[in-house]
Amino acid sequence: MKQVTATGQTVEAAVESALAQLKTTKDQTDIDIIDEGKRGIFGIFGMRKAVVKVTIIIDPIEEAKKFLTQVSEQMGAPAKIEIKRDGKHIYFLMSGEKIALLIGKRGQTLNSLQYLTQLVLNRFSNQYLTVILDAEDYRKRRNDTLVQLAHRLAGKAVKTGKDISLEPMPSYERKIIHTALSENKRVKTLSDGTEPHRFILITPVKR
Repeated sequence: MKQVTATGQTVEAAVESALAQLKTTKDQTDIDIIDEGKRGIFGIFGMRKAVVKVTIIIDPIEEAKKFLTQVSEQMGAPAKIEIKRDGKHIYFLMSGEKIALLIGKRGQTLNSLQYLTQLVLNRFSNQYLTVILDAEDYRKRRNDTLVQLAHRLAGKAVKTGKDISLEPMPSYERKIIHTALSENKRVKTLSDGTEPHRFILITPVKR
C-alpha cells in the first residue's frame, strides 16, 4: 500500500502535492485530511499549513490481471484476459495464439499460474477470494476427461477386484473424481498422500 503525507497552503494544494509524489490521480486514491490548516492574519501571522494523507487504492483483481499479463508475455505466450466474478470466485479466462504454453502438460502450468495468481490477488484483497484460471475452455475439457477416466477406472477396479490409484491431482480435480463416482455403489474413493502429491484411490466394494 502506497501512501504519503503532504502539506500545502490549502487542502487542495496539499492533495495536489501528494498526487504528484504518488504519480496518480484523485479517483485512484483515498484522501484523509489531517489538518485543514489556517490562513492566518493577512495570510502570514499564525498561518498553519494544511496536512493530508493520501493512499493509493489498489484493485486486487487488476493487480492479479497485471501479474498474469506480465507472466504470459515473459513466457512468450501473450494472452488476452477476460475477468468474471461470481461472489468470492474470480474467473480469469485467457486466450491467445500460444495458449498451449500456458496450459502445459495435463494443465500443470495452468494450475501453477492459478496458485500464484491467487497469492497475488489475496495479497491486496481485504477478503479471501478464490481464483479460477482457465485457458480457452481447458477446464471444461479437462473436467469431461476426468469424468470419463473415473468411470473407466472404476470399471477396471470392479473387474479386477484390485485398488486403482490415479496420478497426483490438485484438490478441485480430485473432487471431480469423487463426485463422478459418488453414486457408484460398486466402488469407493478416497484421497491419499500429502500435497502436492495427493492422489485418489479407487477401491472395489466387496460383497
